[in-house]
Amino acid sequence: MINLSGIRKLFKTKDGIVTAVDRVDLEIKDGEIFGIIGYSGAGKSTLIRMLNSLERPSEGTVTIAGKEMSSLKGKSLRKARQEISMIFQHFNLLWSRTVSENIGFPLEIAGVPKEQRQKRVEELIKLVGLEGRGGSYPSQLSGGQKQRVGIARALANNPKVLLCDEATSALDPKTTDSILELLVDINKKLGLTIVLITHEMHVIRKICHRVAVMEAGKVVEMGPVLDVFKKPQAGITKQFVKQVTDPEETKDTISHIIEEESGKVVQLSFIGEETEKPLITKIIRKFDIEVNILQGKISQTQEGAYGTLFIQIDGDVVEIDRAIAFIREEGVQVEVIDHV
Repeated sequence: MINLSGIRKLFKTKDGIVTAVDRVDLEIKDGEIFGIIGYSGAGKSTLIRMLNSLERPSEGTVTIAGKEMSSLKGKSLRKARQEISMIFQHFNLLWSRTVSENIGFPLEIAGVPKEQRQKRVEELIKLVGLEGRGGSYPSQLSGGQKQRVGIARALANNPKVLLCDEATSALDPKTTDSILELLVDINKKLGLTIVLITHEMHVIRKICHRVAVMEAGKVVEMGPVLDVFKKPQAGITKQFVKQVTDPEETKDTISHIIEEESGKVVQLSFIGEETEKPLITKIIRKFDIEVNILQGKISQTQEGAYGTLFIQIDGDVVEIDRAIAFIREEGVQVEVIDHV
């Protein structure tokens, strides 16, 4: 569906040339929810703006649904853009128009007859869960409801691709989850390809099939979300994964135990069916050790479960090492924590 080949974007500034995106290659499959994560200045916003030609690449090509976007102009570009919609962090709604009028605005611009327009608006209001709010104005809506209007408006012209630019960053955690669930529902019902950028690993974990990690304009790591969670390679990826696997209270507990030099503190990472194994029971029965569970968490991704468990193992050093070797043999990733 989407192919980026050798993409670079350079900006001229008073201080010289700035490379915002540096030789990025990406292939996003039809019907996939693809996440792009990075901190501010990583180049992710510039990258997503090149997908609908709001920015033109300095080098390389952007191809969407067989059309090379970077070479289109005028009427051809406008037609291609109708198949690529976008939602934003701050909603970008028309405050003087009602919910129904906001949703129908793209259809109005496209010259769709009023009766047909109204029918489509009603379908979209139902799809995004805003029944009964068609006559309301944006100022009368919550943040989550405003974003639902933005999503409905983006879907008005039946696009093939939906771009999400930090679409949940202005929302509270509970509302964020409801919007993410809506995006998953839309992806499944419509087969829509969704590309989202974020700086929150929770968003990636919740809905994405694959993720690309950006730093200083480059993609430093890419792969299925479960694989990236299980074995993050780049330093920045490890930082992002820790956002959702290492609670602050665990760090405090681990720090205290390490200072006391009591046994070994170990982080176990599980994936898929491994999360259902009675591993702790096995090692207690098999080895002469004591196990203290410090913190555990199992999270669901689009492709299955991912779990992290912090445990303290006490006993003879040789016996502890044998237990750790056994855990690895069971296919569970093990990291001995020496410091926090």
